[in-house]
Amino acid sequence: MEALELKKKAAVLRKNLIELIYKGGTGHTGGDLSVLNVLTTLYYHTMNVDAKNPKMENRDRFILSKGHCAEALYAILCDKGFIEQSELDAYGTFHAHLGGHPDNSIPGVEINTGALGHGLSVGVGMSLAGKLDKKDYHVYVVMGDGEQAEGSIYEAAMAANKYKLDNLVAFIDRNGLQISGSTEDVMPLESIEERWTAFGWDVKTIHGDNIEEVKAALDAVDYSNGKPHLFISRSTKGLGVSFMENVAKWHHGVPTKEQYEEAMKELDEQINAL
Repeated sequence: MEALELKKKAAVLRKNLIELIYKGGTGHTGGDLSVLNVLTTLYYHTMNVDAKNPKMENRDRFILSKGHCAEALYAILCDKGFIEQSELDAYGTFHAHLGGHPDNSIPGVEINTGALGHGLSVGVGMSLAGKLDKKDYHVYVVMGDGEQAEGSIYEAAMAANKYKLDNLVAFIDRNGLQISGSTEDVMPLESIEERWTAFGWDVKTIHGDNIEEVKAALDAVDYSNGKPHLFISRSTKGLGVSFMENVAKWHHGVPTKEQYEEAMKELDEQINAL
C-alpha cells in the first residue's frame, strides 16, 4: 500500500479496535492507538505474510512484545483474514479464543506475549535461526517504552549485535507514558538513541504519528549492513481520539457509551477528511 491508503486503513482500524474494546469491556486503549500506525505499515506494506498459509516456511515473523496491546493486533489479523469477525465479537466473553494478550493458538501469532521483556529475545532467536538456515525472512519486534526497564532486553540487544542480525527490525513505541505515569518519572530512558547505538544497533528515530515517515523508514532498511535495526517511534498515546491523547489513565480503559460515540464521531471525521 502507498501512504494515503495506509492512512485510510489505519483510520478504519482505529474505529475497529475502539469498537472491540468498548464491546469487549477491556483493553489497553492508549497504547493500541499509539502503535497502530507501525502495525498497519508492517502488515499492509512491508511484511510477507499470508492469512491462507499462516505458517508458510519463509514468512516474515512478527512479535508484539508489548502484548497488552493485543486489540490493535486482533483488529489487523481479522481485517487480513487470519481470524474471523465472530472471534472479535466474542472478545471479553467467557471462554473467548482471543484473550487480553496474544497467544500462538491464534493464526498469525508467533509466540505468547505479555510478560514484558521477552519478545526481543525470541526475535533474536528467530533471526539467528534464519541466518543459520540461510533463509531470507525478516523478523519484526514491537516493544513498549515502559518495557525498556526489563533487563532481558539488553541481553538480547547484545546478542543481536554479536551475531550481526541485520534481518531483525525492532520498534520501541515511544509514547512516553506507562501504567503508572511518565516513563521519565518511573524509570528514565533518555538518551534512548545513545543507549541503543552503544549496543551496536542501527538506530533511527521516527515520528510514529506520521505514517508516511514510518513507511519511508521501513522502505530504507538495509538488510545487509551487518547490524540489527531499531526504530524509536515517538508517538502519541491515544492517537486519534482527542480526549485520550497523552492521558496516562488511558493506558488501560474502556470508554463509556458517550465516550465511545464521541471517539467514533472523531474517527469518522478523520476518515472522511482523507
